Amino acid sequence: MKGQFLTDRGKVRNYNEDAGGVFYNSFGQLLAIIADGMGGHQAGDVASQMAISLIEEKWENGHQLDSAEEAEQWISQAIIEVNESIYTHALQKTEYEGMGTTVVASICTDEFITISHIGDSRCYLFSESVLNQITEDHSLVNELVRSGQISKDDAEQHPRKNVLLRALGTEENAIAETQSIEWVFGDKLLLCSDGLTNKVSDEELASFMNSSSDIKETGKQMVELANERGGEDNISLLIVCHDPALKEGETSC
Repeated sequence: MKGQFLTDRGKVRNYNEDAGGVFYNSFGQLLAIIADGMGGHQAGDVASQMAISLIEEKWENGHQLDSAEEAEQWISQAIIEVNESIYTHALQKTEYEGMGTTVVASICTDEFITISHIGDSRCYLFSESVLNQITEDHSLVNELVRSGQISKDDAEQHPRKNVLLRALGTEENAIAETQSIEWVFGDKLLLCSDGLTNKVSDEELASFMNSSSDIKETGKQMVELANERGGEDNISLLIVCHDPALKEGETSC
């Protein structure tokens, strides 16, 4: 199993409120996670870094997860604990009032992946040359699309496109969505913040994921395209490759 995380400040923002990483527990199991922070006076980067650091520590000190049910329980509990920490931290310091972060995380084993998310950072699965979005954005415009009030094309230009209905740390109780699906050798997982998906279409993402380039180079090309199209937001992505070659000690993906 191989994962690659990339993040970029973009062309407009003065600092990067995104955070993320690829982490392994003592049993060699992989956790991929991206957080896109929000809040004034750089509070967003505090929230996203808190989310990543707390989950990383919990993961690296955790036990082996042998089933999808165990993985779902673990990530759900981790999200609850991180939400409490961020929410409490925001209450204690006025400059952090209202801060929060999106989170999309995946526990990746040989047999299955367990994905949990809150907000509009996304997870895609690339399998058999097809890219499928696994998560549903917790956003106002996505709810309008789902209810049939606007089209997907309308959503792209909607003035309240960035309004989230859920985030981590903004309320005392956070409700994340968690699911597990099977995957096989050759599949690839893409986690990303909206700084990427607001600039690069799903069709273009599929083309990148189908590339024969290694995942680091593929990720760089995605970031470059988002920046070429304005780069108004921070851009973060993470690719995990389920490659049989890696089982044999090879490093290609």
